[in-house]
Amino acid sequence: MADDLLPLLGLDLYGEGQSSEDENEVDAEQIEVEMMEDTDRKKDKKKSSNDKKKDKKKDSNQNINYDPSLPTAHSYLGTDLQEYSGRTVLEDDCYMSLPLLTLPNVVLIPGQTLPLHLFQPRLVSMMKRVLQTDRTFGLVTWRYDNAPMTGPTLAKIGTTAEIYSVKEESEAGIDTIRIKATGRQRFELIETRRQVDGVTMAKIKILAEADLPDCLQGARLDSHNRFRMNSVRSMKPPECSGDAASNLQTQVKKRKRSAADFTWWPFWIYEQYDAELLINRIKKELSGWYEGTQTKLSNVPSNPTDFSFWVASNLPLDDGWRLHLLEINCAVQRLRCELDLMRKCTILCCKECGQQIANKRDVFSISLDGPMAAYVNPGGYVHETFTLYRASGLNLMGRPSEENSWFPGYAWTITQCRGCASHMGWKFTSVKKKLKPDKFWGLCRSSLIPGLLDQDRDSNWQPIM
Repeated sequence: MADDLLPLLGLDLYGEGQSSEDENEVDAEQIEVEMMEDTDRKKDKKKSSNDKKKDKKKDSNQNINYDPSLPTAHSYLGTDLQEYSGRTVLEDDCYMSLPLLTLPNVVLIPGQTLPLHLFQPRLVSMMKRVLQTDRTFGLVTWRYDNAPMTGPTLAKIGTTAEIYSVKEESEAGIDTIRIKATGRQRFELIETRRQVDGVTMAKIKILAEADLPDCLQGARLDSHNRFRMNSVRSMKPPECSGDAASNLQTQVKKRKRSAADFTWWPFWIYEQYDAELLINRIKKELSGWYEGTQTKLSNVPSNPTDFSFWVASNLPLDDGWRLHLLEINCAVQRLRCELDLMRKCTILCCKECGQQIANKRDVFSISLDGPMAAYVNPGGYVHETFTLYRASGLNLMGRPSEENSWFPGYAWTITQCRGCASHMGWKFTSVKKKLKPDKFWGLCRSSLIPGLLDQDRDSNWQPIM
């Protein structure tokens, strides 16, 4: 989760320099060890004590009574927005012109919700015209070159966004518009041109998703089709669970394996391109990331393409990696790339100075959308925010405020990196009694970079390249 971001509200330096590190809870009783006890027994008792502490901490993380549907509603934009129904599907591989919106540090993923609060007259006028047609516009992020004096350039890959909720306002002769849109389809940016009214129009090509057949389909004998089980889900009866489901899954795997005997390659190679197996492996990896999360993995999309986009929108990757995932036109290859990145990532660090901020096990989801979602502040700046239970190396800036909070029931406080003073996000503290969690952290994706912790020295890490 590129450059420093604008704070949400307020610049009061009250409380500047406050430490945001959470003290580790010490809930295990001190164990008295006699002088004659051997070393092995001491290690066993210490290990048992640590296990109890981890279990208790995990149980406390799972004690969440916050309504996860509140952040998805984006109520800070207002509750009286006009709703639209229906969906526009553009033909694959077609060329067309769309009005283009460019935002820094925002890479929209298909299926992701995009909130907007627009003030600029040209953008407000553009959106009003979009509402009169198919409610679809294109979104592309800015990218900065490495040269010190080079300005921003547009990325070559973008995503169409379809408006489903809107509210137009006018105050003191200034028109504003509040929008909620959803990412739909990937596109390649061919060229852009600016109209007389200042609106940017783009010529784009809609990118198609390659639907690959089963990698062992050509090795199967047609005469065996009547004996074949296509998937566990299609054959499993409603009452099948536990050992019965496990046995059925084993049978399906054996029948898939038998087809590999007719090829040059061993079965484990074909496993690397099995979409269903890749999804299960990613879910297993996610269980190690999102401890105590309210997002049930059974509720995420089951379609490989939609699931791959959901994972891409919830990983704390920088703009370059998110654009790389958008460029991949096959769900299987996208899942393989995401699984590799998840296995490499161990910690989250400040993008500017490299200081460790959090561990991947600190990640949790307070929203139905997942641990990361896009939110917009009153100034119109969109932040992709990642939620965590714990964070370290941060200083709090200013007073807690409930105004325009993205999470109703929580007050926000601006946080900065203790090492380089760059803006990192916000600390959210509950303003209602018995609200769990009582506090959490919302850090900007563009301020974070995933890293691989050095096994030899815990203080060393390498960014994922």
